[in-house]
Amino acid sequence: MPIESSSTNGPTVCVTGAGGFIASWIVKLLLEKGYTVKGTVRNPDDPKNCHLRELEGAKERLSLHKAYLLDYQSLKEAISGCDGVFHTASPVTDDPEQMVEPAVIGTKNVIMAAAEAKVRRVVFTSSIGAVYMDPNRSPDVVVDESCWSDLEFCKNTKNWYCYGKAVAEQAAWETAKEKGVDLVVITPVLVLGPLLQPTVNASIVHILKYLTGSAKTYANSVQAYVHVRDVALAHLLVFENPSASGRYLCAESVLHRGEVVEILAKFFPEYPIPTRCSDEKNPRAKPYKFTNQKLRDLGLEFTPVKQCLYETVKSLQEKGLLPIPAQHQEDCGLRIQS
Repeated sequence: MPIESSSTNGPTVCVTGAGGFIASWIVKLLLEKGYTVKGTVRNPDDPKNCHLRELEGAKERLSLHKAYLLDYQSLKEAISGCDGVFHTASPVTDDPEQMVEPAVIGTKNVIMAAAEAKVRRVVFTSSIGAVYMDPNRSPDVVVDESCWSDLEFCKNTKNWYCYGKAVAEQAAWETAKEKGVDLVVITPVLVLGPLLQPTVNASIVHILKYLTGSAKTYANSVQAYVHVRDVALAHLLVFENPSASGRYLCAESVLHRGEVVEILAKFFPEYPIPTRCSDEKNPRAKPYKFTNQKLRDLGLEFTPVKQCLYETVKSLQEKGLLPIPAQHQEDCGLRIQS
């Protein structure tokens, strides 16, 4: 879906963790629409954030602010004077100490700072991890915005990332209600697509391992996927639509790992993509059912997962993060010459 560009300065908004995979795309789309953006980063001078300064409109309408999730004052200064906040910053780890406390306290700090600044709306980036981790849910139940992960199950299986995202989102709702903040939540599934940032993020590693030869087999499991641009656009849609409320599940389709490697092998046969499943005893895991109707109702048209996988690999190649095999380069040269 095209986003109309604007030459006039739109509202001022804050994007936390602006250098991240999803956040960089949110910043890009906001700038394209004429917004003035205040991005929070740990270090504005870090080369990892250079890509933000190169975005169209960044010179005129982007400023980077040093802020930490656990430092309320730094967040307050960044959010001051803003019409809205996109809170994407969150640790991505399975270490409980590094995941849970920063995610929860950081989220509360952002919402309290937003309340103090009297922003119009806060859009919070949650995760499917806060939604679908429930061993008691029947396979026939459609996963939607009413579903929540089972916190005890997350703790018992030591899935601290999903636990952290769930409790952080719960804290967001509680704090927003307490402070009278208009909160809307996007819950993306595993996010793929072209990278704007110079480094590989956690969700991209999920695909990269199948291309480098580091994964010799694929797991007997399923995963839902969505394009990073669709996730960024979902954030803008819920911010701009006055009637938007509650949670929005952001997913395009669920694939078995076997289907993922088949698609990758079809597009990129030159890589050592695994062909064998690590679990050859049990039946093939079945995809879960979900609905993305709430976002479709706002006008979001999802990018097909095959295109998403293709664009992810092309982006990794273009950024030099995934070498193109020498033999394939020679083959391409021969084809071009002939």
